[in-house]
Amino acid sequence: MTKAKILAVPTNIITGFLGVGKTSAILHLLTQKPADERWAILVNEFGEIGIDKSLFDGQLNNQNYVFIREVPGGCMCCAASLPMQIALNQLLAESRPHRLIIEPTGLGHPKEVMQVLTAEHYQPVLSIHKTITLVDARKLSDSRYTSHDTFNQQLAIADVVVGNKQDLYSTDDGERLAQYVSEHCQAGTELILTRHGQVSLASLDGAAANYQQPQHHQAHHHHDHGHHHTVSDKPMAAEQALPIGGMLSAENSGEGFNSVGWRFAPDCVFDYHQLRLLLASVEAERLKGVFITDAGIFGYNLTADGLTEIALDECAESRVEIIATKLPSDLQANLQACVSGIAI
Repeated sequence: MTKAKILAVPTNIITGFLGVGKTSAILHLLTQKPADERWAILVNEFGEIGIDKSLFDGQLNNQNYVFIREVPGGCMCCAASLPMQIALNQLLAESRPHRLIIEPTGLGHPKEVMQVLTAEHYQPVLSIHKTITLVDARKLSDSRYTSHDTFNQQLAIADVVVGNKQDLYSTDDGERLAQYVSEHCQAGTELILTRHGQVSLASLDGAAANYQQPQHHQAHHHHDHGHHHTVSDKPMAAEQALPIGGMLSAENSGEGFNSVGWRFAPDCVFDYHQLRLLLASVEAERLKGVFITDAGIFGYNLTADGLTEIALDECAESRVEIIATKLPSDLQANLQACVSGIAI
């Protein structure tokens, strides 16, 4: 029996710069998912290792009808020409979703991602709904953000700007964000202030209004984002086989940032207390990790606001990824020291 065509799937991009709470927002949205709906989530990560799928899987508590795929290794517009489309096609075929959520990396270019989603091939398949951009208003005083093209592009394409982490704002941060939105966003862009990624399902509904489809001759414009990728038949670090009791690492760079990540074999068990102390001491723009420890399985998230920890239901192996302008040189040795008897 031939399956019905997949048509007009409501599709939202949820974007925002590093550490702003995109994953938390998606997890909160999943708590509002109607029980009988199938949702598909396509996650892109700047690093080569791939952490977010493990964080999602470990926190969904066996929630039904949620399908997740990753595209690691850089912004989706660089990866989009083939890996993103392959992952998206597989995800749509597997899930036949009632809603599709796209989460580009915090260093990704949402306009180029939107070009892929609005290409002729996907026009009958996807119905592009509102783009949600999360912002931490405190970052507006940091020129590394306000002068960064990606940060401003994420705002320019937004239908809804979510000022996340409101509980940490000073008195005038919200007003500063409202002013910045009025200057850098399209007229009529909605602004919401919230905390802990608490975005309502209703915020996703409605057609995207603030994306202008480029003229046909511009649609395939190529630009160099500085990512160091080479075409190779070798599997990405996220997919390579691991040695027993061992690990592998991978690096990436671009947009003024560098990343390094590690995967550890499932039989590598970390000392919980030693690991927490180590992760809390790391100086980086962003750290995400999932770890198998002698006290259980945990997910970690390090931002400028500190280290957070959450217990996970499952984890196939330990993984960690760090994004920073300058990477710590001794972190690999320190991670190895947290594992008893690791063989490198």
